[in-house]
Amino acid sequence: MEDSRLYGYTWVLSRGPIPPGVSSLEDGFGRVKTCALMYSLESEENMQKWFSLISILFVAVGFVGIAESSETPTFTEDVAPILYENCVTCHRAGEIAPMSLITYAETRPWSRSIKNQVVTGEMPPWHADKAVGKFSNDRRLTEVEKNILIQWSDGGAPEGDPTALPPAPSFTEGWQIGIPDIVLEIPEVFNVPAEGEIAYQNFSTPTNFEEDTWVKSIEVRAGTPSVVHHILAHMRNPDVSQPEQVYKTIILDERVQQQFIEARDRATGQEGPGQLIGTMAPGTNPLVFDPETAIKVPKGSELVFQIHYTSNGTAAQDRSKVGLVLADGPPQREMRAGAFVNFSFEIAPGDGDARVDSAMEFTQDATVHAIFPHTHLRGKKWEYRITYPDGRSERLLSVPNYDFDWQTYYVLEEPLVLPKGSRIDASAWYDNSTLNKANPDPSATVRWGDQTWEEMQYTGIYYSVPTDSQSTDTDNQ
Repeated sequence: MEDSRLYGYTWVLSRGPIPPGVSSLEDGFGRVKTCALMYSLESEENMQKWFSLISILFVAVGFVGIAESSETPTFTEDVAPILYENCVTCHRAGEIAPMSLITYAETRPWSRSIKNQVVTGEMPPWHADKAVGKFSNDRRLTEVEKNILIQWSDGGAPEGDPTALPPAPSFTEGWQIGIPDIVLEIPEVFNVPAEGEIAYQNFSTPTNFEEDTWVKSIEVRAGTPSVVHHILAHMRNPDVSQPEQVYKTIILDERVQQQFIEARDRATGQEGPGQLIGTMAPGTNPLVFDPETAIKVPKGSELVFQIHYTSNGTAAQDRSKVGLVLADGPPQREMRAGAFVNFSFEIAPGDGDARVDSAMEFTQDATVHAIFPHTHLRGKKWEYRITYPDGRSERLLSVPNYDFDWQTYYVLEEPLVLPKGSRIDASAWYDNSTLNKANPDPSATVRWGDQTWEEMQYTGIYYSVPTDSQSTDTDNQ
């Protein structure tokens, strides 16, 4: 054939410079959306070249492909719902976060910081391994939510249509559990000195309960958070014996058994502050118990605040408090707060990976609802393992990136029903080296102590038993 030319038209997407022989189409905004490639196949060689080019460009023969640029998320339609669901419990006026993220005006200046915190995983704060256990208070964002926040920041953080903004969540000012039925404060203002070590302070406040009272939510709040290291709230009634423990702490090193028992008795004995019911530490979440559970506060009890103050260079005043939401009556199961610890350990100077273990065993059937790992500034990770009476064993909780500034009650999505004889082992690792920037003194031999520059190996635990449970086991050794 002398005239073997073949003409055709193929539509291809165009995102770069338009080559010779290509005609462009523009949308109504002057943006090149597609281009038409007219090719002339005058020889077999040209035919091969053009078909190769066409295959590379993902040609859709006879079809106009439109390359729409993805729209940038907006605050009102995309970002605010994420913040309202995951962030503003803390990021609002009067709470522990340094800024509010309720309105666009409040949030826009922090868009780049939000992106950076999301990319690094620092916010929302969650330090447990996602591969171990499921927790109802898991704060992690989904990948879709992360990408929305990142794209919003990268796209200039636009506001969007103000009328599309969803209603902001309503909160009770000063509380995360809603409106408390009862608020109990320490009896008077405590003056915190600007400098020096401050011994633990104990304050007693009467509840004035005329009958046994059941509590379904509890929130412990520092009056001046900058000088409060932690608060343990106990209920005590000298005329009512404390409920007998349904577990015992296992002393792993018999060589220090007597030392352990003496330290335990000083911390938890009958002359101590009483039965633990609530905790506040940096970043600790208040607890709202399962509907069928509640904590019992016997009539005539007093609430004992054990407060650890820390001076920060500026004198301050504090009047901490506890908010209680009451249940309508006795629940199916009584919620109890307990703890198991290791009082007897030494961490050598410079040791960057010191391990300290503790363990407990249930002496009757019980249900575990929440776990609270606690160390001080050298703590770096935790592991928990449950061993059943039949020998089966599984991981309960893993916290590979423990953060002293965000101490969390890990609330099990499905409470763990444990038969008598079940054992929980806890292992904590510490970094006493110079690589730990928060380390108060890498040259120190570190032991158990109340102050932040000392250390603890402490696990808080919320568990429940049937309301009419009467344990005959008084051994908590």
